[in-house]
Amino acid sequence: MTTLTGTPILRTERLTLRAPIEADADAFVAYFATQRSEFTGGPKTRRDAWNFFGTELGHWVMRGFGMFTVTRHGDDTPLGIVGHWYPLGWAEREIGWVLFDPKDEGQGIAAEAAKACIAHAFGPLGWDTAVSYIAPGNVASIRLAERLGAQRDDDAPKPETTNPCLIYRHPRPAA
Repeated sequence: MTTLTGTPILRTERLTLRAPIEADADAFVAYFATQRSEFTGGPKTRRDAWNFFGTELGHWVMRGFGMFTVTRHGDDTPLGIVGHWYPLGWAEREIGWVLFDPKDEGQGIAAEAAKACIAHAFGPLGWDTAVSYIAPGNVASIRLAERLGAQRDDDAPKPETTNPCLIYRHPRPAA
C-alpha cells in the first residue's frame, strides 16, 4: 500500500480521517457510478471516476491539504471523503463532504467529520475563511451546512464552473 507522506490524521469520537489510499478507489469509483453522485460531479464512467480519484491524491501533493477518507475507528472501510478542497478555478477554499453509501446517512458521520475539518482549516491550516459550494437541489448538504453553522453568502465570488451552486460560509469555531 502506498500512502501520502506527511498528511495528518484527524480523529473524532467515532471516526478516523486519513489521506486517501489506493485501496479506497473501489468505493470512490462505485459511488461515482451511481445517481447519488449527481450533486458532486457524477455520475462518471469507471475510468473518469478513477481519474478523479487521482485528482484527490494529487490535490494533497499540490496544495498540502485535501479531502480525507473517513473511516470508523478500527475499521478501514471508507465511508466517504470529507475535507479541504481548492482546485484550480475555485474562488475560495472549501470544506466538502461525500458519503459513499446511503446506509451511512443520518448518523452524524458527515457532520462529525466536517466539524473536525473546519477546526483543522481554521487551526493548523491557518485559513481565515471557508465555504461550501452546494448544488441548489442538494437539500441534505444544505441542511448539513446550516447545522454546522454556515450561512448562505449570495455575495461571495462564484467558482469557475458551469454548474449552479449556493455558497455557504462557515463561521470560525469558538476557541
